[in-house]
Amino acid sequence: MSAPAAPALRIAHLDPERGFSGGEVQVLLLIEGLAARGHENVLLCRPRGPLALEAARREIPTAAVATHGDLDAFAVWRIARGLRTARPDVVHLHTGRAAWLGGLAARLAGVPAIVTRRQDRPVRRGWRTRLIYEQLSRRTVAISPGVAACLVAGGVPPERIALVPSAVDRARLRAHANRAAVRAAAGVGADELVLLALSALVHRKGLDVLLDAIAALARSRLQPRVWIAGNGPQRTVLTDQAQRLGLTDQVRFLGRREDVGDLLAACDIAVLPSRREGLGVAALEAMAAARPVVASAVGGLADAVIDGRTGLLVPPEDAAALGAALERLLRDPALRAHLGAAGPARIAEGFLPEQMVESYERLYREILGMD
Repeated sequence: MSAPAAPALRIAHLDPERGFSGGEVQVLLLIEGLAARGHENVLLCRPRGPLALEAARREIPTAAVATHGDLDAFAVWRIARGLRTARPDVVHLHTGRAAWLGGLAARLAGVPAIVTRRQDRPVRRGWRTRLIYEQLSRRTVAISPGVAACLVAGGVPPERIALVPSAVDRARLRAHANRAAVRAAAGVGADELVLLALSALVHRKGLDVLLDAIAALARSRLQPRVWIAGNGPQRTVLTDQAQRLGLTDQVRFLGRREDVGDLLAACDIAVLPSRREGLGVAALEAMAAARPVVASAVGGLADAVIDGRTGLLVPPEDAAALGAALERLLRDPALRAHLGAAGPARIAEGFLPEQMVESYERLYREILGMD
């Protein structure tokens, strides 16, 4: 006689951030995967923000929750009210602000909570860390060993930490135009080489280091095209730097793009020169698309990208090392092909959506005493 099917869960997800980046991609990917397995979900997020709009496009149920900084006591009440209305079995807190305000709200509403930590910046020891990670939440999920190490260094007990890597959204990788057409539209010749940085324009992504490395390559008579796809507060600083270095004809700032699959199909090398990185979903996407990766050996990037197998790792903040790695790949088409071909197999080792969804489902049931 077969065992009865496990009951479906109702899960509330909290992400109150203003922007939309890799973390939000993961939230939506998780919700869709859970829904496909029969679970009910509701996403508590900022009204009319980019996450709410994308969730609506995907027909994901949402509830509006506005927050105004970490000291917004009224936000705790608003989130708790949303949780009482949603009546979830568990609430999943997806950002640092969600962990604090949502953790307090979950305690008020009497709902067990888990937290996902996506950044590899240090966690401060103290009463707030102990409150969030030991009392307001049942478990904390780190998306990479590097993030887990930051949590442990901040005083979070290792036994309260679970490791669930982020996953690749296959829909984002689907190419809708062929390689030649995308390159032709950008004025790139068939024989030219293209570097792609899928990145928010913020300091921690190290794009200024990339521009310095490209300028050094130009002195070696290598002039690859560089596409930087993303938005952020450093756009003016970076465009000014590119102009100062004489790279305006070589580097294109594309803004935020939805055609990630087209860009990956059209590029030759993906580059992530980050100063810090929880995992680096852009690196996962590049490997899934069979593109070689040059990345900084920081945080989760150092675990996701296998040096010499799926890409080349370099020290952060080192334009010379970054330039040398790029030059090596630019001059060696066989190495580019070898590293790129190994990417999909690396993704299958633990970065598939179904693997992430199953891990979270198991964790929800564990904290609810249903395992």
